[in-house]
Amino acid sequence: MARKVLVVDDEKLIVKGIRFSLEQEGMEVDCAYDGQEAFDLASQNQYDIILLDVMLPKMTGFEVCQQIREFSDVPIIMLTAKGDDMDKILGLDYGADDYITKPFNILEVKARIKAIIRRSEVKKPKAPETNELSFEELRINIDSRRGYINNTEVNLTAKEFDLLELLMMHPNKVYSREELLNTVWGYDYPGDVRTVDVHIRRLREKIETTPSDPKFIHTKWGVGYYFQK
Repeated sequence: MARKVLVVDDEKLIVKGIRFSLEQEGMEVDCAYDGQEAFDLASQNQYDIILLDVMLPKMTGFEVCQQIREFSDVPIIMLTAKGDDMDKILGLDYGADDYITKPFNILEVKARIKAIIRRSEVKKPKAPETNELSFEELRINIDSRRGYINNTEVNLTAKEFDLLELLMMHPNKVYSREELLNTVWGYDYPGDVRTVDVHIRRLREKIETTPSDPKFIHTKWGVGYYFQK
């Protein structure tokens, strides 16, 4: 079955080049040239991955990414010019999975796409004898990939859920930042360990009553993070 990709950029020559190259790989490609069109297509179709430019008419790529995350954990790669705020480029507050700076090599784009699709297909370890993990008021459902505090759903991004699932499945095991980066994002991820720190901070803000004094996700200073149970 052909992989389905959405390419979003207001520069039509860039879109044309990416589309041609991906179609040569046997992928099915849809194109959008502004943020609203991108959101509409993402709402109406199932994609294996989305390439999303940051600077778009009507809605920015960040806004599109954030709105897509309300209903989908489809992998999203942000396309951006050099010199932009790297924390934002990583999409840490918006739920993006990766970023590529312009100008880029189309071979790099294809390699990133294949790597992310491959990682998304890797089977996750099963939760022990149940599709749910819980501790006190915190509960996650593995199948639906949803998290709850006191039975109220918490809006987690794909990577936030992956981190929480891994830590909850191995309570009291301390993971280094490098281990978390390699396990959740993959060995070929171009980012660095601050990616983990920012995701942990965002996760704590969503599941902890007092993020500065966490109950669930603790820091082992100089080492990494663990879920205390």
